[in-house]
Amino acid sequence: MLNNADLYGKETQATDGTKFRANNSRKNNHNPTTLKTKIANINKQITEHLNAIEKNDKEENKTKEDTKLPNPQECQELLQKLKNKKVDLEKLLEKAEKEGEVSTVDPDARLMHSGGDARPLDVCYNTITTVDAKHKLIVDFEVTNQANDSGHLQTMSNKTREVLGVEGFTHLADKGFYDGEDIVACEQMGVLCLIAKPKAGGSKKSEEFSFERFVYDKLLDCYVCPCEQKLQFKRVNKYSGGPHRVYENYVVCRACLKRGECTKSSYRRVYRPLYQDALDVVDVRTREGRVLYRKRSWIVEHPFGTVKSVWGFKAFLCRGLVKVTGETVLAFLAYNFRRVFNIFGADRAGLAALFGL
Repeated sequence: MLNNADLYGKETQATDGTKFRANNSRKNNHNPTTLKTKIANINKQITEHLNAIEKNDKEENKTKEDTKLPNPQECQELLQKLKNKKVDLEKLLEKAEKEGEVSTVDPDARLMHSGGDARPLDVCYNTITTVDAKHKLIVDFEVTNQANDSGHLQTMSNKTREVLGVEGFTHLADKGFYDGEDIVACEQMGVLCLIAKPKAGGSKKSEEFSFERFVYDKLLDCYVCPCEQKLQFKRVNKYSGGPHRVYENYVVCRACLKRGECTKSSYRRVYRPLYQDALDVVDVRTREGRVLYRKRSWIVEHPFGTVKSVWGFKAFLCRGLVKVTGETVLAFLAYNFRRVFNIFGADRAGLAALFGL
């Protein structure tokens, strides 16, 4: 309907993720560390109750005034409860060691940095949304229990192309979507990406030896450090962000007088993603298009601000990924309807024509 009414601009899209609290409290979310601690505490309590039962058995002439020793029957009942609880926790531990964490009320929810409301960590879902720039109408979304946004840019680009019926568009996203393989896939399908580049990490001790000061020589396939020494390509390693080419020069670094300012280890390594050539093109485009890129937050945060802050929809009532996705459909459908009413305003005839009335 929005496509037929030409309410989507179809040229510029902005994508971002936001956290909605799940119907599962933090106390009902467990990881292997917390479960092992709870099991250790239960083992301690079981030992204490067994000692109490043994002590009662030895006290044959216990007087009525002696209230320090617990009742044997009560000890047996508490002991059985603790054993049952231990069995349940051990089952949860086995599952948590396979999956990383377990939520007992909503099994699909995960612990994430939710942000805002003074709640740094909560059990949530991550809702990744693509919004069209023309009228800030939602194009599509995906609810996931993955805490970060990495790896979802291509998915949202494909969804947007299908909904809008276009081959390519300009896609704005923040540094959370800066994934080389994902960006290259989008570029190859005709989607022009503008994405902020994350700051390089590493063990540098001074700004003089930050990663940005190491210049890549494409012809020689090496990095030239601030001391004008060459770091040669050695191997390809796989990291969380994908495969990287590793550059180093142990002999030169060992003899360098400024090694202590450059790195904490015995020599400096520089990592270059396999997709860095394509990322360089995106980085240049993002810098040159910074005026457009600044509009990213104005576009994509509009639905989040309306739904979460104005309407107060910050937590799911349903449980499970399928059901919370359905709940999100209703909320975002309501948002798009509300936006349409605001767009047409007093133009009742145009609004009626849109709905075929």
